[in-house]
Amino acid sequence: MQALMVLRYELLGPESDIDDSCSFNGVVSQPSSLTRYDKILETAHNMDLQQLLISCAKAVSEDDMLTADVLMNILEKRVSVSGEPLQRLSAYMLEGLRARLLASGSIIYRKLKCNEPTSSELMSYMHVLYQICPYYKFAYTSANVVIGEAMKNEKRIHIIDFQIAQGSQWVSLIQALACRPGGPPYTRVTGVDDSQSAYARGGGLQLVGQRLAKVAEACGVPFEFNGAGMSGCEVQLENLQVQHGEALAVNFPYMLHHMPDESVSTANHRDRLLRLVKSLSPKVVTLVEQESNTNTAPFFPRFCETLDYYTAMFESIDAARPRDDRQRISAEEHCVARDIVNIIACEGTERVERHELFGKWRLRLTMAGFSPVPLNSSVGNAIQDMLNDYSSNYCLREENGALYLRWKNRALVTSSAWR
Repeated sequence: MQALMVLRYELLGPESDIDDSCSFNGVVSQPSSLTRYDKILETAHNMDLQQLLISCAKAVSEDDMLTADVLMNILEKRVSVSGEPLQRLSAYMLEGLRARLLASGSIIYRKLKCNEPTSSELMSYMHVLYQICPYYKFAYTSANVVIGEAMKNEKRIHIIDFQIAQGSQWVSLIQALACRPGGPPYTRVTGVDDSQSAYARGGGLQLVGQRLAKVAEACGVPFEFNGAGMSGCEVQLENLQVQHGEALAVNFPYMLHHMPDESVSTANHRDRLLRLVKSLSPKVVTLVEQESNTNTAPFFPRFCETLDYYTAMFESIDAARPRDDRQRISAEEHCVARDIVNIIACEGTERVERHELFGKWRLRLTMAGFSPVPLNSSVGNAIQDMLNDYSSNYCLREENGALYLRWKNRALVTSSAWR
């Protein structure tokens, strides 16, 4: 019977109006998937890697498990963590698709084929990315110039950093404050932390405070550090220790997209945190975010957006290190791949990577009561100087009151200032 159905398919084609099921001695036989399997193979043979990924994601979104399984097996043979940028990205996007099908929740990241790095290893991988890509330096440089200008006449300043990490951003600012005419201001830094930063650092926020205090002492800057070891969702007014008579600056570096919004929870911590900060009457707020639309988008368009965004990012990384560079492979695997898997595989509260375009951030900030701060030409000049150390494919553009860092024609990051 199976042979007869295959013959019917070959002679009459898939659109034949003959009933797909047959009866023999009263036993009903369902149509064989063999011919459809062959058809999928034939179609996939003519697809490039990007087309295969998109077709596989489409099949997953439509619960077409046969097509998804066939395409995943084909993809497995074409991807490589040491290949061209799209091959490397595809390896991790394939992991995301598999994780979406096989697991959910807290075990999602363990579906990656890699061991958990030690804290020192993770720190070294993050440092590799910091060196070969300008994305962190773009955030640090733009925010520091904006904050420095806003605070140039203040005697007491307080900086609240909602993603303090290692505190590296503030070393150069403290050094700049030490050279200020009339002497440095009394400087307080409040660092908000999360568990990932603490793990990478190999210890609590006291390590950040000690490091910055040593820098400040060496520069002659009166300094105080306040640690708030919690996620942004947990931050309340009393954790920030704002004092009367100090000029306040608030820094959101690649952080707000981790806050769940109204699409995830009625608590809407994303907007709650913005309203809390506005109630403090800061002199300036700096925001740096990835220019991608993955927050509320359904799975399939979110997959396509992720493919487009990270293709540009992997190309930019590729320009800085050889294909077989083990440090680069490890940095992508441990610092970038998990974000990609989370975007593709997780939903609801389990999906913490929820990027929004600058237009949406502008709307949120405006609704919270903020107004944009025009960026001085010195901000763009400082970033342009920094970009001179990188590929000429990076470019800077100012639009809608924000600075856009682009790789070729794709905007990857925006920086803006608010009050």
